[in-house]
Amino acid sequence: MNVNQSGSSINEEAFSFKDYLNLIKLNLVPILIFTFLGLAIALAYAITSPNIFISTTLLKVSKPQGSILDGSLLPDMQDFGSDRFIANEIEILKSNYLREIVAKDLIDTFKVNKNKNDFSLILRETGTLKTVKGELLSQEEIADMLTKKVAINQKSGLDIIEISVESPSAYESALIANTYARVYRQVDLNYNRIQLTIIKEFLEKQRNEKLAQLSNMEDILKSFQEKKGVVELSEQAKALIGQSSDFQAKLNAAQIELTISDKTLTNYKEELKKKDPDVSNYIENLATEPYLKKLQEQIADLKTQRDRAMTSQSANSQKIINEADRKINELKEKLNSSLSVYRAGVLASSPDEIKELAKKAFEEEVQYQANSVSVKKLNEIVGNYNKQINELPTNIIDYARLKREQEAAVKLYELVDQRYQEAIINEQSVPGNVLIIDAAVVPIKHAKPNRILIVFIGLVLGVGVGFGFAFVKNLLDDSVKTPEDIQKKNIPMLSWIPEIEELRTGNKDFEFIVARKPDSRVSEAYRTMRTRIRFSKVDKESLKTILVTSPMSQEGKTTTAVNLAACFAQANYKTLILDTDLRKPRVHTIFKEKRYPGITDYFFELNSFEEIVRKTEVENLYYVSSGTIPPNPSEILGSAKMVEFIAMLKTKFDYIILDSPPIIAVTDSEIMAELVDSVLLVVSANKTELEMMEKSAQTLMSKRGSFLGIVLNNFTYRNGYSSYYKHYYYYSNKNEEGKPGARVRKRVEKADKNKQSIPGINN
Repeated sequence: MNVNQSGSSINEEAFSFKDYLNLIKLNLVPILIFTFLGLAIALAYAITSPNIFISTTLLKVSKPQGSILDGSLLPDMQDFGSDRFIANEIEILKSNYLREIVAKDLIDTFKVNKNKNDFSLILRETGTLKTVKGELLSQEEIADMLTKKVAINQKSGLDIIEISVESPSAYESALIANTYARVYRQVDLNYNRIQLTIIKEFLEKQRNEKLAQLSNMEDILKSFQEKKGVVELSEQAKALIGQSSDFQAKLNAAQIELTISDKTLTNYKEELKKKDPDVSNYIENLATEPYLKKLQEQIADLKTQRDRAMTSQSANSQKIINEADRKINELKEKLNSSLSVYRAGVLASSPDEIKELAKKAFEEEVQYQANSVSVKKLNEIVGNYNKQINELPTNIIDYARLKREQEAAVKLYELVDQRYQEAIINEQSVPGNVLIIDAAVVPIKHAKPNRILIVFIGLVLGVGVGFGFAFVKNLLDDSVKTPEDIQKKNIPMLSWIPEIEELRTGNKDFEFIVARKPDSRVSEAYRTMRTRIRFSKVDKESLKTILVTSPMSQEGKTTTAVNLAACFAQANYKTLILDTDLRKPRVHTIFKEKRYPGITDYFFELNSFEEIVRKTEVENLYYVSSGTIPPNPSEILGSAKMVEFIAMLKTKFDYIILDSPPIIAVTDSEIMAELVDSVLLVVSANKTELEMMEKSAQTLMSKRGSFLGIVLNNFTYRNGYSSYYKHYYYYSNKNEEGKPGARVRKRVEKADKNKQSIPGINN
């Protein structure tokens, strides 16, 4: 922390709201430029952007019920949470497999429609601006396009999936959405029916084979009868053949059931092994547990007894049938009870995600074992009947065998055909898991772009970028910009001088603006500074020599010194400008004179005092140039002769304004500051660094001379600070005597002439 002469600290205050306002004012032009650019870009984008139509279809997806889809075909779709199930379905919808089907369907639709105006996304755009619709995209390209233009999401908290499609064509957006929904529903339906379809196709194949076998058997039997003649069978033989054919048909049917069970079980086992081989082995061992196997064998034996009794014509047949049914029911209850326990064990030992699959696999394993036992028992019965047929008379054995096979083929065909018809009905009756709630319709109005919103966002971004530019620029620029920057450092602020606009054109004549344009705002600023200097001390005699310096070169100290001196001269004070910049003097250039003779020439007695003092075009204003540039400026300025010279000048002039070198560059100004009554530090807006200003102010405050304060030069008040100078307009018209400004100015000039203070004027 730095301290000035009055004891106040020099530090940086917090960035206030007013600072932000000033920042906006100073950078109003770039902010407006960025705002305009943002608005222009947004307008161009809003105008050139094509209309985008959005069509949406809603699907309700339910969990599959009792199908192999739970396992092998859709391995992740187990009953373990609706959200995860829907997430799995969404991944299926996003799969490349489904996109390829949709792409093929869209190509087929286009070939039928052939109206290019109805399509956009599936056509290749050509031309320099890609606005001409060309050839149809390939299936792979369309599938890739769908990943970008189709959005698939779950409705929050619901089992509903939303498929939305964006397209420049309203018809195409609705077409793609509906095609997506239809293809997905068909794929889902096929997945749900795939097990039944496998069974149906197997039964269809068996049905055709059995029909062919039946036809073949009938041909063989007919050929046998033609060769051997009609063979008469006894009632006993007919009964034996009928019973044998019944059991042969049942054996064939049981073998078909065993094959179907084996196919289904194989699917379950393969899927379980992928997920958890230990569970698959555990289920297989559990289903073949001896107790269960024994119960299944007992049930199979009783069923065999019952079937034999049903084919028998004895008096005890019905009694045997009833007793067998009773025992079968008892054994089934025991079996179901045991299965319930084992089933609970399977579910308890299985991970959550495969419980349903494990349950189905266990039940199918039990069914497979039961079918195996049935086939085994029926094989034994058929074998017994074959022995009995072999005991028939020799002349009818062949005919009996053929007749039995023909009857068995008829019964088996009828059974397989019945099962086949049932499979067709079951397949068609299985519903899908997908229900289309709302089909996509061709939108009437476009959904994007929101041109008003785009323009608004462009405007906001433009303003934001403008503010960002101003902030970054201010952050990186550590120069003095406004009077507030000086005040925040707690450094005395004397005055601010507007930029001399005429100097921008290179017209150096206007450096002496008080003489060239006395009614300008800049001239008024210099006169205001003169007044503040005069009344900065009560004792006017103690304020005769004023040193003007700056932190660095080219900050306007010479211009300030000359114009300030002219203001004192105009107030009827005999004023001298003394150029003590013995390194790069400039005072003589403003008056368009030669540098010599000057101070150094007088000190070395080359010229007299009268020869070095020159009169200017302004009454009461004189100047002394630097003269010949010496090799030791600091020694000359700090010499006793300089002290004597200044003392002599005080006796001859009312005010002496000394123009000195920059204080940071050389020590000349520090030396001169010890010899004068007061010091002014000139800083240039948007050029002088804050650090240099602080360092210079600290140096001057430590000197004997009174530090009056800082003069902010080249201050561009147009960037939001016109209020600082609006009173100059009020004072500027000298011809309007009735104006308050004219009266105040005359009052100030009168006070200057009388060397009296004006009541009410603040420093």
